[in-house]
Amino acid sequence: MLPTFISTHLLTLHALVTVLATLAYVGLSYAVPQRRHPTAAIAWMLFIVLVPYVALPAFLTFGSRKLRRPAKPTSNRPHAYFTQDWAVDTLLALGQRPPAHYTDLRIHKDGAEAGQHLLALIRSAKHSIDICTFILGRDALGSALLDVLFERARNGVRVRLLLDGFGDLMAGRPSLAPLVKAGGAFSLFAPPWRAIFRGGLNLREHRKFVVTDAGHGSAHLWCGGRNLACEYFDGSPGVSAWRDLTFDLRGALVGQAARMFEDDWALANGQRAAAHAADALQDGSRPTAQLVRSGPDQRDDAIYSMLLSATYHASARIALVTPYFVPDSALLGALCLAARRGVAVDLVLPAKSNHAMSDLARRRALRALTQAGAHVWFAPGMLHAKLAIFDGALALAGSANLDNRSLFLNYETMVAFREPVDVGAFREWFEVERDRCGAYTAPRPGLLRDVGDGLLLWLTFQL
Repeated sequence: MLPTFISTHLLTLHALVTVLATLAYVGLSYAVPQRRHPTAAIAWMLFIVLVPYVALPAFLTFGSRKLRRPAKPTSNRPHAYFTQDWAVDTLLALGQRPPAHYTDLRIHKDGAEAGQHLLALIRSAKHSIDICTFILGRDALGSALLDVLFERARNGVRVRLLLDGFGDLMAGRPSLAPLVKAGGAFSLFAPPWRAIFRGGLNLREHRKFVVTDAGHGSAHLWCGGRNLACEYFDGSPGVSAWRDLTFDLRGALVGQAARMFEDDWALANGQRAAAHAADALQDGSRPTAQLVRSGPDQRDDAIYSMLLSATYHASARIALVTPYFVPDSALLGALCLAARRGVAVDLVLPAKSNHAMSDLARRRALRALTQAGAHVWFAPGMLHAKLAIFDGALALAGSANLDNRSLFLNYETMVAFREPVDVGAFREWFEVERDRCGAYTAPRPGLLRDVGDGLLLWLTFQL
């Protein structure tokens, strides 16, 4: 009698919790449209049905992919800006701002040059310095940077430093007390102890850029894939330098980056971002580029959609550089199809990255690419750059990796360049990196390895 009562009671309780968890999933997903990949949606539902007691708190902690108040598109009528350039029009349709003029583009050939230009820009700033980064190293580079920021703040320059909360927890940081005492401002973006109660623990500020003197003639943007730590520049004793890609430029595009920093700063401090006036479409007499934002604060996954669209538009060549290659099936399928229809597809990535799970999860995708006729190249040492070039007509450079975390979860930024000379300069940078690499040959997998690779790929998509 008692066992029957207990089993019936527990089954009823389990069913009740399952129903409540399912309703919470459906209700929250409807209230805040998440646009989840079908694989992720099915995984969450199975998790809830099988283990609702664990799944519900996990969903409330990690399940959000988009914010409650995503940023509105630049224009309610994006077609008003359309230019008949497919790359520009695609980004406009995705709610991104129109192209903006830029000048004096410098692509840093190595970490030493990147560091020199970064410190020079900060030292020369007379009005403001805004820094957004995932990691600020507790090392010589971090200390040198803070010394310069302290000196600028003490001389009346407005200094603001925005760090990702998870990156800060993972890597630590040098003491910021002297900077704050000198008048600088510091904020953590979604620190875990706050994000855990807001469903955003899985969402990270991965953008890496510096804006100096916004709104003035001396304004500069420094941007790319480098975190502010020794290994991303010229290394340190016992720490080898990683290969990475950054660049700096001047012009109206800097103003768009400055507004992006204002939005991120407001979000990190629990404030509503100020409304920005729509940009006028600038004439084509000077080089223009577009700032591409993607993340929980954006309605669309703009970087992913742009990569997918550009892959289908490519007719001659696609060149990709990324530290982690774990794309979803749609992007991988587009790249494979491009290779099969005669497009030269080259992918450069490290032979061994700093994330073992990513290296394991990429194996199936690399096999598919090589079987389709693409060329995969393994770089010695750690390569952390993020670059995509299509037909010599479009170059995307910035912070986004070719994996599902960057493309669907993180706050990321890429810059879309279309000026032939500058796209060619990025192409030259790519060729230098590729010449350092060895060709990858995909091994023939056994059944167990293939199944294991599939499970790892599924797991990394959920993470």
